[in-house]
This record gives sequence, C-alpha cells and structure tokens, in this order.
Amino acid sequence: MPKRSAGILMFRRRGEVEVLLMHPGGPFWAKKDLGAWSIPKGEYSEDEDALAVAKREFEEETGARPQGDFLPLGEVVQRGRKIVTAWGLEGDFDPTTLTSNRFELEWPPKSGRKASFPEVDRAQWFSLADARRKMVAVQGEFITRLLAAIGK
Repeated sequence: MPKRSAGILMFRRRGEVEVLLMHPGGPFWAKKDLGAWSIPKGEYSEDEDALAVAKREFEEETGARPQGDFLPLGEVVQRGRKIVTAWGLEGDFDPTTLTSNRFELEWPPKSGRKASFPEVDRAQWFSLADARRKMVAVQGEFITRLLAAIGK
C-alpha cells in the first residue's frame, strides 16, 4: 500500500499570484534548496479525512490555523510512490511567525546522541516560476491546477 499525504498550497495575490512553500528541517535538508521545498503536508491513514489532516499538518508545520475556502487540487504521485492530495487556500501567512513541530534524530549518525530539529526550518512566498524550481517537481502540478481553479 503506498503512503498517502495531504497538504495545503496557500496562495496570495500581490499583483501576481504567489505561493507559500516550506523547507524541511533537519541535517539531511540543511544544504538542499532546488527541488527540496514543499507544500506543508503530512501522512495519514485510510480511516482519516484527508482535508482534516491537511489542515492539521499546516498548523503543525507553521503554527497557524488555516481557514477559508479550500479548493480541491487532486492528487499527484511523488517519487517513491507516495500519493499527495492537496487543497489550495487563499491566505497571507507571515513567514517570520513560523513555529514548527520538532522531531528527534540520532545526530551525528551512530553517535548515540539525540538532537531535536524543526520539521520545517523556513517558510517563504515564491513567484510561480521560482516555486516550480524550488519545490518537489511533481508538486508543480498543484500550481497548474490552482491557476485553473482560480481562473488564471
């Protein structure tokens, strides 16, 4: 059974449409940029409501509760066969207020020491062209679907 994730692609209109992306925290992602950013999302089981999970994960990764009209953007299949379901949401999150959940990891590897890292270490608004370069490639399809949904 492939893993499933649900998330929210927040957007705002500042002349042009911009989208909010998250950079994963932790030592494995520290020096990665192009192709590393993502919509805030998280895994869920078959018995959970995908939109409820997307809202919960957005709040866990940003510290902000998403509210408004959620636009279904469908599913994409990422490398590794993970299925990601997303919704678009118009909003204006302030990246300086980012408050992410944390996770523990043995670091450095085989050291026996645990270190704590944020799930997300940065949030940033991007133009659509920049977002497509920065984000996990297949998630760019959500931008295409978002633009169709808002009539752009």
